[in-house]
Amino acid sequence: MKKRSGIVWIAIVVVLAAVVIVFRGKVHFDWKMFWHQLKHVAWIHIWAGIALIYGTYWLRSIRWAVFLSPTKKVPAHSLIGSQFIGFTAVALFGRLADLTRPYLVSRRVALPLSSQVAVYTIERMFDLGAAAIIFSSALAFTPKDLPHHKVFVHTGMLSLALTLVIAVFAGVVRVSGGVVAGFARATLGRLSKPVGESIASKIIGFRDGLNALSSKRDFGIAVLLSLAMWGMIGSAYMQTAHAFVQTPELAGLTFSRTMLLMAASIGGSLLQLPIIGWFTQIAVTAAAMHEFYGAPIEAATACGALLLLVTFLCIIPTGLVYSRVEHVNLKKIASESEAAGHAPEAAAEAGN
Repeated sequence: MKKRSGIVWIAIVVVLAAVVIVFRGKVHFDWKMFWHQLKHVAWIHIWAGIALIYGTYWLRSIRWAVFLSPTKKVPAHSLIGSQFIGFTAVALFGRLADLTRPYLVSRRVALPLSSQVAVYTIERMFDLGAAAIIFSSALAFTPKDLPHHKVFVHTGMLSLALTLVIAVFAGVVRVSGGVVAGFARATLGRLSKPVGESIASKIIGFRDGLNALSSKRDFGIAVLLSLAMWGMIGSAYMQTAHAFVQTPELAGLTFSRTMLLMAASIGGSLLQLPIIGWFTQIAVTAAAMHEFYGAPIEAATACGALLLLVTFLCIIPTGLVYSRVEHVNLKKIASESEAAGHAPEAAAEAGN
């Protein structure tokens, strides 16, 4: 596995080097202007963005405690360390460390890992739904005098339609999750048994997560927390853009126009490779700001770098401190959580 991983890394480095060599003479980038933009950033906005992002980790702890409440009453503050350490692991090791949070929570609250993976699955779906609602609402009602107005409105309506599809799918899974999982296993399994089993297990996990919400009150609290959290994340994007006071295209960015940037950033983060993923995300957000808002590429790249710092990397110092306090080896726990997360699928494959 380590040998294959090394080959993948070498291939990625070679491809990136080739891209740089091919395009270095075709893209004009003024590094002096780039550093000038960073030098004149209004740091009050950056600190405001970081404060908003840290606030979302606190809300995540409260929401996780709500998801756990039918099974076990757990104070929200006892879960904050797992959030910090888990997101730090993802920032350092990429998406392969995604299951670090449920793994740590399962150890802390003494519940099976499968139950916390189910909570993690439902958490992701609430994130997706809340982000889509805020995203579509903001874009669908953008002022008509804005450039690219039709693009904003069409994207917003498409996102709203996607939100409705997700809601209907969630309702069907809640009622007949076993049937949906069986259908996915049978159809996708014809193409690839591992893929069919993986999708089926995720659907079952999603159903179990939905079943964890035992009352309308819990559901309503989870929805409100999710909406508040994604509103804060959108505001953090806006604050970071406003820090570039010498670039009017960014300094005057409204909340609704920030949504396309946030969507581009989320899309860029889906394939989060360790370290290299940082640079691809900067490239994606810089291209979005340059294309959507007409910001100079140097200012857009500088803003993309600070967006990465504010929304993704700012957790690392706190996560490292918490990992020391709680005697957690980040690399070891990321590997253990990944292995534990794949154990059910491996068992299912072995049984076929």
